[in-house]
Amino acid sequence: MIAIGGAIGVGLFMGAGANIAKAGPSIILMYALAGVVIFFIMRALGELLLYRPVSGSFAEYAREFLGPFFGFATGWTYWLMWVVTGMAELTAAAIYIHFWFPQIPQWVSALVFLVVLFGVNLISVKIFGEVEFWFSMVKVTAIIGMIVIGLGVLTLGFSDAGDTAAVANLWDHHGIFPNGIGSSLMTLQGVMFAYLAVELVGVTAGESENPEKTLPKAINTLPWRIIVFYVGALLVILSVVKWTEFQAGTSPFVYAFEKMGIPLAAGIVNFVVLTAALSSCNSGMYSTGRMLRDLAANGEAPGALGRLNARKTPAVGITVSVVLMGVGVILNYIVPEKAFGYVTSVATAAGIWTWMMILISHMRYRKAVEAGRLPASPFPAPAGIHGSRWAAAFLLGVTGLIAYDSEARICLYVGVVWAVCLAIGWQLLKGRAAKNTGDPGQPAYAPAAD
Repeated sequence: MIAIGGAIGVGLFMGAGANIAKAGPSIILMYALAGVVIFFIMRALGELLLYRPVSGSFAEYAREFLGPFFGFATGWTYWLMWVVTGMAELTAAAIYIHFWFPQIPQWVSALVFLVVLFGVNLISVKIFGEVEFWFSMVKVTAIIGMIVIGLGVLTLGFSDAGDTAAVANLWDHHGIFPNGIGSSLMTLQGVMFAYLAVELVGVTAGESENPEKTLPKAINTLPWRIIVFYVGALLVILSVVKWTEFQAGTSPFVYAFEKMGIPLAAGIVNFVVLTAALSSCNSGMYSTGRMLRDLAANGEAPGALGRLNARKTPAVGITVSVVLMGVGVILNYIVPEKAFGYVTSVATAAGIWTWMMILISHMRYRKAVEAGRLPASPFPAPAGIHGSRWAAAFLLGVTGLIAYDSEARICLYVGVVWAVCLAIGWQLLKGRAAKNTGDPGQPAYAPAAD
């Protein structure tokens, strides 16, 4: 359920509105294309996880196959991704609360959610799992319900949208690519943001009761989740309501149900997107605590960040992350409308780095297996090294699109600043890291010269 929940978030419920406005019905193809790449990434991760399940897996594998610096950079970058995403999710949740209680200041709602989720993550991993299970259940049930209702509108013609709902809406309004293929491709950066967190199943691997059984099942069901929750939901929504009516800043799901005129439906959907935001923020707190603990254990962060509380949760790491997420509460006063887009672009860039490290680590692992230096994983990726190469090329292409987009380009400037911070941090901490991992300039598994 954590894997399912990670595949459904604000990137779909809210971000799809802006993407539909840019790409029209072709956005469905973009989600499908990105979904194929995500599957390659997850199968590469799955092969690594079954080779050696660990908590904080991305940094661990980068450290093992690429060297300690890459483990250091990957751990801190994935931490940054979730801190930044947490800020965005808290703001989104506060905006959703305005749907029912417009008199409550946004910063108050954001602060309440931050404190509650902080408490959930400090109590125990079991409570986190229960909360995330129910968050995921709400999202899954809601999307299936939306699809069923949408199909009913299409076939039976009920509701206010029944007269205009038709599958032909997918191509009748200036075609499938109404703004050209170029505009469609430019939405890929936003589409990739929607898929952030599917890799969260890897962070939970070290605390999974039976990873050999549960992880392959979670990863292998990913294509079905993408087909149903992304492609299926958007096919139905864009058939019920023509794409020209959607716009940025509005959830296409909430708008579609408002268009149908079904009593209470918009409020119910707003509750669903609220749980999606809280679920993502909850997952972010979980991830950041584990990443900081992993970094501290390897001498790549202050030792205090790895400290566990009496319930065996990384309380100090979670607390530090939550304090920085709290900046999002302050930003509710001062952030302009474009700030959410800036924040999501930074998160996407950090996510692309993480995915690239997974793919490159997988390729290095496969070479080590072929050379007989490491044992083969019981869960091999079907396309092997070639699948990881294709996925890496796609991610490089998305990075190029980000550089081309004047609004999203800011994340690359942030990336330069972040790279400088990482370089300085590594110079300060590499001595401690060397004591934990050996020579700080070499990968732990000592690859043969290519």
